[in-house]
Amino acid sequence: AEMPGYSDRDRSRDRSRGGPPQGKKYGNPGERLRKKHWNLDELPKFEKNFYKEHPDVARRSLQEVEQYRRSKEITVKGRDCPTPTIGFHEASFPSYVMEVINKQNWTEPTPIQAQGWPLALSGKDMVGIAQTGSGKTLSYLLPAIVHINHQPFLERGDGPICLVLAPTRELAQQVQQVAAEYGRASRLKSTCIYGGAPKGPQIRDLERGVEICIATPGRLIDFLEAGKTNLRRCTYLVLDEADRMLDMGFEPQIRKIVDQIRPDRQTLMWSATWPKEVRQLAEDFLKDYVQINVGALQLSANHNILQIVDVCSDGEKEDKLLRLLEEIMSEKENKTIIFVETKRRCDDLTRRMRRDGWPAMGIHGDKSQQERDWVLNEFKFGKAPILIATDVASRGLGCNTYTSGLQKSVG
Repeated sequence: AEMPGYSDRDRSRDRSRGGPPQGKKYGNPGERLRKKHWNLDELPKFEKNFYKEHPDVARRSLQEVEQYRRSKEITVKGRDCPTPTIGFHEASFPSYVMEVINKQNWTEPTPIQAQGWPLALSGKDMVGIAQTGSGKTLSYLLPAIVHINHQPFLERGDGPICLVLAPTRELAQQVQQVAAEYGRASRLKSTCIYGGAPKGPQIRDLERGVEICIATPGRLIDFLEAGKTNLRRCTYLVLDEADRMLDMGFEPQIRKIVDQIRPDRQTLMWSATWPKEVRQLAEDFLKDYVQINVGALQLSANHNILQIVDVCSDGEKEDKLLRLLEEIMSEKENKTIIFVETKRRCDDLTRRMRRDGWPAMGIHGDKSQQERDWVLNEFKFGKAPILIATDVASRGLGCNTYTSGLQKSVG
């Protein structure tokens, strides 16, 4: 869970100092974890290249490949990057994966999937840079399922084979839902490990054995230090929303966790942006990696969405918001997310709007997981069509919404 009163400004300051304050109150996460010194000659060997190029892909000319990449704004940097798989059948997924894909009635892979699947299946380390909502979760989960099914079965006391690190509970839960849906056909077990929820059920999942673990860094470190799980079997590591994790000050925890994983693992890093801090993380954790970029390297507006920026003073914001809501909420099916910078602002605005008769609910890092889950469900199903949120909800909610971003208005 986030620390009370820990703002974006605090995060920005502390990221340059190596994370949040490490005093008596907050402790030093992972201080009891010792960096492992791996002897690769003694470790069990494992296979990570499962990619078989489809004949349709092999027949494609270099000009056709470049034309496809240009049309989808895909750029590739690194050695030996496979050709994109333009159709689902070209990825050569096993039947148990294809059966689930076919039920979705999709027409073609998204650009990050088309280029990411053959790369991930070939066992290479990779960085994928694409905007949120581009289909990257399946870009790493489907190859993970193939990877796991080629490894020996879990034995008693084994930790997960695939570890996905995510910045927020909401994103972790969303990834878990996808992992459960696609892993069911091959009887893969998965669990979601995050703070703010009881430890007991999460520990029981880990003790029974799970092939896929999706975790936020803090709770995973708690369990590693307590000996409730281990990463000896982990050979497929995913860092999801890496830029977001660094923004939240998780870099020291990420480094502690990665130190517990064998260095010849396959590592996949995903990010919406490519700042120097994320580049450094990639250099430290990945070997001979290929970088895929879809769209611009800089964070930019999504051109599929109408963006309206209203520059105003703090005193004008509330009246403008109310006029905007009257316009938006005049249509019955509409939903609105209002992003604010601080938890206090979230609570104040929620109280004020409810007092004025607006069906608003708030969500931020100080609320319990049970309350956060309930508020999100109320919002998704339209019972509370106005959500006021801090950045815990800024990525990966999976809702079709009209969003009104008041987080960084210019005064």
